[in-house]
Amino acid sequence: MASTDDDGRSAQNASPVDTVDPVDTTPRAASPAAGAAVAGARMPRWLPRAMVLALALVAAFQLGSWAFHQLTGLLINILIAFFLALAIEPAVSWMASRGLRRGFATFLVFLGLAIAVAGFVTLLGSMLAGQINKIVEDFPDYLDSVINWVNETFHSHVRRVDVQEGLLHSDWLRKYAQNSAAGVLDVSGQVLGGLFQLLTITLFAFYFAADGPRLRRTLCSVLPPARQAEVLRAWEIAVDKTGGYLYSRGVMALISGIAHYILLEALGVPYAPVLGVWVGLVSQFIPTIGTYLAGALPMLIAFTVNPLYAVWVLVFVVIYQQFENYMLQPKLTSKSVDIHPAVAFGSVIAGTALLGAVGALIAIPAVATLQAFLSAYVKRYDVTDDPRVHGHRRRGTGGLGLLARVRRLIWQRPAEEPEEGSA
Repeated sequence: MASTDDDGRSAQNASPVDTVDPVDTTPRAASPAAGAAVAGARMPRWLPRAMVLALALVAAFQLGSWAFHQLTGLLINILIAFFLALAIEPAVSWMASRGLRRGFATFLVFLGLAIAVAGFVTLLGSMLAGQINKIVEDFPDYLDSVINWVNETFHSHVRRVDVQEGLLHSDWLRKYAQNSAAGVLDVSGQVLGGLFQLLTITLFAFYFAADGPRLRRTLCSVLPPARQAEVLRAWEIAVDKTGGYLYSRGVMALISGIAHYILLEALGVPYAPVLGVWVGLVSQFIPTIGTYLAGALPMLIAFTVNPLYAVWVLVFVVIYQQFENYMLQPKLTSKSVDIHPAVAFGSVIAGTALLGAVGALIAIPAVATLQAFLSAYVKRYDVTDDPRVHGHRRRGTGGLGLLARVRRLIWQRPAEEPEEGSA
C-alpha cells in the first residue's frame, strides 16, 4: 500500500511538460535547423553527370589499353616497315629522278632484294644439306675415333655396338622423338606466323616507299607552314641517318666476312666464301644473338674437316668479336650516324629493353635522327679558351702545388715555442 501511495503522489507532482497527450494531432512548425539538414541531404544535380563521366573515362581507358595490347604486334611491324622504307628511299628517289615511276622503282628495289636473299638462302641450303649428309656418313668414323681415344686413355673396353644399342634403346631418345613429333605443329604455326609477319612488313614498306610524297603531303596538309618545314626536315634527317646506319652495318659485314673467309680458306674448310657472307650478314643484321648464330655454322663445318679446326674457329670468333665491339663498331657507328659510341651502346640496350630484337635494330638510327633534329633547337655558345676545358688544371699565381705543400708540411718544422719558465 505504501508503494501505491508513493506512485500516486509522484504522478501528481510530475511536470506538465513531461506528459504527452495521445489525442493531440495539432501540426507543429518545423524548426530552421531541421530544414537545413533536409536540404543538405539532397544530392547535387552535377554529381550524377560527374559519376557517369568518370565511369565513361575509365571504360575508354580500359578499352584503349586493351586495343593497344592487341595491336602491339601490328604497330611493331609498321615501325619496322617505316624504317625499311627510309632505308630504300635514296635508291627509289634516284630511279624516280631518272624518269621511272615511283611505284615501279620501288618494285625493282624489292625485286633485287628478294633475288639476293633467295640466292643466298639457296646457296646456304645446298651447303647445309651437303654438310649434313657428310656428317651422317662420317659419323661412324668419328665415333670410332672417340671410342679408341677413350679406351686408350682410361684403359676401358667400350665397343661401338654397345654405344649404338644404348642410344637406340635409351629413354632420352624415345622422349626426344615424342616431343619432336608433338612440336611439329608448333613449328609449322611459327613458320606460318613468320611468313605472314614478313608479308605484312613488306606490304607496308612498299606503300611507305612508293607513296612517300603523297604521305608527306597528307601529313603536311594538316599543319601550318612553319610546322611543315620542320616535318620535312625531320623526314630528310631520318632518311640520312637510317642510310648511314645501314652503310656502317654493311661495311662491318664486309670486313667481318673477309676476315672469316681468310681464316676458313687457310684452314681448308669447304664453302669458305658462303660461310664468310653468312658470318658477315648474320652477325651484323641480327642483334643480340646474331654473333652466336653466325659462329655456330662455321664451327660445325670446320668440325667435319678436323675437330681441332672448330676450336680455332671458336677462338677467332671470340677475338674478332671483342675487336669489333671495342674498336671497329664504335668508330664506324659514331662517324656514320654522328652519335657518341656510349650513346649508341646505351640506345641499343634501351631499345632491346623496350622492343626486344626490333628495338636493338632500329635504336641507333632512331636516336641519331632525334639527336640531329633536336640539335637545331639547342642554342650553343663559343667556349672560352680556358686550360680547364682541355683537362689542364690552372694553378693560382704565387700558390704552391699539392706536392710542394705536402713536402713543406713534412720537412719544414714550425717555429719553436719558448720553454716554460724562461724569461
